[in-house]
Amino acid sequence: MITFFKYLFCSIIFFLIWNITVVSQEKWTLEKCIDYALKNNIQIKQQELNSMYSKNNLMQSKLNLLPTLNGNASESYSWGRTVDRFTNSFSEDKTMSLNFGLSSSVTIFNGFQNYNTIRQKNFDLLASIQNYEKAKNDISLNISSGYLQILYSIELYEIAANQVEITAQQVERTKKLVDAGSVAAGNLLQVEAQAASEELQVVNAQNQLTMSYLTLVQLLDLDSVENFQISTPDFSNYDMNSAILTAGQVYLEAEKNLPQIKSSEYSLKSAEAGLSIAKGNMSPRLSVSGSYGSGYSDARKTITDTTYQQQTVYITMNGQQIPITQDVPGYNYVTTPFKDQLKNNVNKNLSFSLSVPIFNGWQVRNAINNAKINVLNAQYNLELAKKQLLKEIQQAHADAVASFKKFNSTKKAVASMEEAFKYTQQKFDVGLVNTLDYNTAKNNLAKAKADMLQAKYEYIFKTKILDFYRGNPIKM
Repeated sequence: MITFFKYLFCSIIFFLIWNITVVSQEKWTLEKCIDYALKNNIQIKQQELNSMYSKNNLMQSKLNLLPTLNGNASESYSWGRTVDRFTNSFSEDKTMSLNFGLSSSVTIFNGFQNYNTIRQKNFDLLASIQNYEKAKNDISLNISSGYLQILYSIELYEIAANQVEITAQQVERTKKLVDAGSVAAGNLLQVEAQAASEELQVVNAQNQLTMSYLTLVQLLDLDSVENFQISTPDFSNYDMNSAILTAGQVYLEAEKNLPQIKSSEYSLKSAEAGLSIAKGNMSPRLSVSGSYGSGYSDARKTITDTTYQQQTVYITMNGQQIPITQDVPGYNYVTTPFKDQLKNNVNKNLSFSLSVPIFNGWQVRNAINNAKINVLNAQYNLELAKKQLLKEIQQAHADAVASFKKFNSTKKAVASMEEAFKYTQQKFDVGLVNTLDYNTAKNNLAKAKADMLQAKYEYIFKTKILDFYRGNPIKM
């Protein structure tokens, strides 16, 4: 008995501390939990990055339509006998040359591959956006499930605590009856054993509640479960008799709204665009390119001035060598200035290129076949996504209907067992019912309440899921 009252005292202290902590901090509503997760969940952030990546790919596919423009510059040294490209003469000295140029090219026609690539990247972006929305939906559903599990655990804990309180009262009554000699001492031992069993149930309920909080906190990626409490919505006026749409009706709306279906549809269109790109490889390609360049070489010289020197040469006439004096010119050279060479060495080029594929190791044909396979696979993925969605809706609908029936059944059972337990308790108080029958009636009532509570939250959650499939946000 000392252990029992010690436990009861500790439980009271725990509830006082718990209530003080709850009052002193802001509670988390379901809406706040979902909003926090959507802003901070790592997987959602990663999916958002994937969307940004797809957006960049789309922009690049559009920019690929523009002409390319590249500049180049080089410096080279040569030794030995070489032909200088700027003087077009042999040089055996060490020479240095500089080259500068601009080049540009643009594709005029390539079987509409650029256009189809833009289409494909656009569908990829739309699909990634829908995957981002699906990631948000998944975390919203997981958090809603964790939130309702906490609510269920709280009420289970309250039921267990109430059972302990009722049994504690029966222990006191039985003890008085034993002291008065009205009942045997064995009855007190049985009631105390029941109290010990219910204490364990309270501990288990506490542990379940703690684990429920831990699960939700981990879904939110919070650092600690300490000082975290949720707001308890009022379900007393919840309409448990609201009409539930058929699974087919829900599916017709879900197919139009849910991102996983839209994502699969966009992926199919992307695969079809990929097939068009592959077929474009069979088409001739026409492109135009141009270049503009100039350069400098220290081997290129410019005459600065001319000098003449008399030189005697001998020619043979009639067998005699006759001297002849003539003026021989001499030249002075300097390296042509850098500025002048850039101006004089300009070269321009404009060319058109036509490429017609004839045979390339069957690569084009295999690429087309693979693209067709991708289209078929995307069609199967779309069909699979629709079937999976239908199965989820059918399961949620079946669970909602079953929990509704279970709730109504257990509700009647609880009402009947409450009356039966009151009657049994009155008889037990005067010694007309033994402890075993009393505990049996009490346990049956507790189990019926737990079953009704479970059915209630199961029904609420499944109906919320069905509404969510129809495009309605989850709210409590």
